[in-house]
Amino acid sequence: MSNSHYTGLINKYRERLPVSDSTRVISLNEGNTPMIELKNLPAQLGWKQQIFCKFEGLNPTGSFKDRGMTMAVTKAVESGAKAIICASTGNTSAAAAAYAARAGIKSFVLIPDGKIALGKLSQAMMHGATVIQIRGNFDDGMRLVQELSSSMPLNLVNSINPYRLQGQKTISFEVIEALGDAPDYHVMPVGNAGNISAHWIGYSEAAGKPCGSCNLCDGTCAYPGSKLSTKRPKLVGYQASGAAPFLRESMVDQPETVATAIRIGHPVSWDLAWAAQKESGGWFEECSDDEILSAQKLLAKCEGIFCEPASAITIAGLCKDIAEGRFKENSKIVCTLTGHGLKDPDTAIAQSDAPVLVNAEQDEIGAIISQHL
Repeated sequence: MSNSHYTGLINKYRERLPVSDSTRVISLNEGNTPMIELKNLPAQLGWKQQIFCKFEGLNPTGSFKDRGMTMAVTKAVESGAKAIICASTGNTSAAAAAYAARAGIKSFVLIPDGKIALGKLSQAMMHGATVIQIRGNFDDGMRLVQELSSSMPLNLVNSINPYRLQGQKTISFEVIEALGDAPDYHVMPVGNAGNISAHWIGYSEAAGKPCGSCNLCDGTCAYPGSKLSTKRPKLVGYQASGAAPFLRESMVDQPETVATAIRIGHPVSWDLAWAAQKESGGWFEECSDDEILSAQKLLAKCEGIFCEPASAITIAGLCKDIAEGRFKENSKIVCTLTGHGLKDPDTAIAQSDAPVLVNAEQDEIGAIISQHL
């Protein structure tokens, strides 16, 4: 009997990725995440066309970072690396630690002291990473890992590594396969800005078009395979108001937001993301922390999808832009939800009603149920 089960995005898209037949693939069967059509929220927003969520929280470590990490660690191992390093607000550290464990190599992660969701920190620790907390923010960590990887035998696996974006571009291929073509708009969070850049690389390759977002091929696509789509979408990136360098059009030295995954003021993919926005005809928008948390709860209660705050900014921005009429009518919209809500349970619990404590008596329980029927 042939082995036909899904074995990860590198094996699926091998012809469109920088690997050879002899490459040892480091995979946890990432990718192949669900496209969930929203059934209730569009009507509440007065939107008559389809809205889909690409739920990346169902990747092996719970975020989209796995797409890039399978490629980054695969190439690190291919090069002979015995250790990897990254700076992280949480999700990158979880993915790096998991894929390093899978590969049998060491991982080192730098995280901001006290500014990382505990769900993500626990993952990195359980996977055996050496976790180093620094008295500084993510941008300080990013500077340090670049310095360390240039002076020590460490392979850097942040999204400045071009192989990261090669893995992450596959989300665009999956969206096209699910819909039969590219959507009209694709909206997503923006932090370090690698993901919006990677989306544009994928959509451009699929349409057979050049793009300025690729940090691997210098404008000449290395994978001009058969076309998968007839068009490219407009890309829309959402940033938290306290960490919005693309809205300020300059770097932010002290970023702050409840959405810890995008608490980044000096995105390393700055130029690539600007190219994606301009070439696609999309835009950047910002949302407040209150809007982000309200959207997180709205999506969970209205659609049954539990995403982390940084993902929920996609819904917050979507609601705002629909209300302002920025999307053309009769357009199909896809939202990338980058991480699972269980990544940051404390934030979810803090904005929810506490459980009601009663005696183990039917009458008391029934009375509470009656109040909510």
